[in-house]
Amino acid sequence: MAVLEIKTAGDPVLKQTCAKVEKIDKRVKKLLDDMAETMYATEGIGIAAPQVGVSLRIIVVDVENKRYDMINPEIIYREGSAIDAEGCLSCPNLFGDVERAEKIRVKFTTRYHKDKEIDAEGLLARCIQHEVDHLNGRLFIDIAKNITRGKPNRETEQVK
Repeated sequence: MAVLEIKTAGDPVLKQTCAKVEKIDKRVKKLLDDMAETMYATEGIGIAAPQVGVSLRIIVVDVENKRYDMINPEIIYREGSAIDAEGCLSCPNLFGDVERAEKIRVKFTTRYHKDKEIDAEGLLARCIQHEVDHLNGRLFIDIAKNITRGKPNRETEQVK
């Protein structure tokens, strides 16, 4: 496994709509592992393939010590609404309030070629929605309100 370079806001790959994965092979499985390694090394809880320069519909999420490797994820149900602060590995030191669905259902394919659906709420639902946005060329800063610069639990500076 390898820690990959994180692409930051302004990199064109982050604005692309990612291609569907047609074949789950060794290359895709290695990418999943490298993405997870990168996510853990940067203390993230989610990462999408375009964040490491690969325009494919792949995300890795780890919330509450449960890792999900999702290939071709698609949110098929949304319920409720909640606003909470978010940050992003591709937008270092920026945080903002983002409105997202409270509960979702997502379908995806696992690294083992199994089609799966899960229901998610709270932080897991928020994280999945954030990462799926990356697959559609959207960053949280495109939809956030009250964007601030700094650390999430410290005094922050309003970004204008």
